[in-house]
Amino acid sequence: MKNIYKIGIGATAFVLLMGSQAMAIRNSIMPAPKDSVKAVADADVPESSVVDEVIWVVGDEPILKSDVETMRLQGQMEGITWKSDPDCAIPEEMAVQKLFLHQAEIDSIQVSESDVTSSIDQQINYWISMAGSKEKLEEYRNQTVAQMRQQMRDDFRNQQLISKMRQELVKDITVTPSEVRKYFAKLPADSIPFVPTTVEVEIITRQPKATQEEINRVKDELRSYTDRINKGETSFATLARLYSEDPGSARRGGEMDYVGRGMLDQAFANVAFNLTDPKKISKIVESEFGYHIIQLIDKRGDRIKVRHILRRPKVSQDIIDKTRLRLDSVAIEIRDGKYPFEAAASYISDDKDTRNNNGLMAVTDQESQSRTSRFEMKDLPAEVAQHVEGMKVGEVSNAFEMMNSKGQKVCAIVKLKSRMEGHRATLTEDYQVMKNIVVAKLREQKLHDWVVDKIKHTYVWMADRYKNCNYEYQGWVK
Repeated sequence: MKNIYKIGIGATAFVLLMGSQAMAIRNSIMPAPKDSVKAVADADVPESSVVDEVIWVVGDEPILKSDVETMRLQGQMEGITWKSDPDCAIPEEMAVQKLFLHQAEIDSIQVSESDVTSSIDQQINYWISMAGSKEKLEEYRNQTVAQMRQQMRDDFRNQQLISKMRQELVKDITVTPSEVRKYFAKLPADSIPFVPTTVEVEIITRQPKATQEEINRVKDELRSYTDRINKGETSFATLARLYSEDPGSARRGGEMDYVGRGMLDQAFANVAFNLTDPKKISKIVESEFGYHIIQLIDKRGDRIKVRHILRRPKVSQDIIDKTRLRLDSVAIEIRDGKYPFEAAASYISDDKDTRNNNGLMAVTDQESQSRTSRFEMKDLPAEVAQHVEGMKVGEVSNAFEMMNSKGQKVCAIVKLKSRMEGHRATLTEDYQVMKNIVVAKLREQKLHDWVVDKIKHTYVWMADRYKNCNYEYQGWVK
């Protein structure tokens, strides 16, 4: 058969051309230059020799059949269901992503390497928890974790670019209370959204402290690193890769992205922003994460780029057990009425995010970007949710161990302040929930309209068998 988008085993040159985008269609608003592919179009490629196939082209970006199959398999593994025939829905979804990516490039949208790395870390940690261990994950995927990270980087960067582009397009959408009331007044009773059970939780945490002997050991290690660098025996980046306990930056030789003072731990920032010579290593800095040495890379106005090595003193299980027992005693005294939970949180909790709020935990609502103390159970830290699940309002838990947001082991007790059982939303009790729904609907419509308009001004080609699909967006078939 004749098809310029078939890739045969014997068509190696064509594969390489497509891979390097030498066959790119000039730009996103110009039609495909027929002369550039005429020689391939005239060649017959036996069906039996086809190993991959370009099934769509959006602007100058091809979509391969193998890409679609990969997304289908990933969807099956993660339990994703498609709104329509996957053979149609998956390439359409990939095409929409390319539209957002193209616009992100036009608008110079940027994402930081640290955000990309953080997302990759979360995904790999989730896979490790599902597989049972790092070794089992590597065996299952037939890849090392380092290879997985490298393979995932471009996809995760693109995902974040798409997310930022979508946010940019809908950032100005707002609604008034009147609009919210009108929207829900028209809804049938059985269409009013169900609000899941939410809880308010207060927490007290205590971080087990390492012994002075262990702290001195860590400081001696950092001094030895500085000495080796100054003697020229090795580089800061090499030691960071080998020894730093900050996984996000260690893989990049300890390098952090340009960042402002307000985004850093205060003690870390005070030292980092006073560095002036890239050849010199800072003194040892104690932060809430552990102990660091820092090397300046560059300064740009009020932003700085540095390398650092983080070392954390090890805490023995004996110290952890003593800390947990101390919190158990605090819990007993609270239950006995000697003092309220809130007062204890204000005086003894190490969690600075909740200490000044009487221990009350809070989370940023993803829709409204506002802070709320109401958690769905799935949004609580796993260890907290396990204890809250069976508690009654007003009860105080026994002490337990958990990992805090900085990756440090802490001991904690919690109090269930309130529980609102799942129910149909009402304007009086759930206005913010209902407002978020209306805003989400308007954003969804805005993005849908944007995609339809973008399609009108973008070159799109697809193989004939995809032209009869029932697509979500109009205008693909031209």
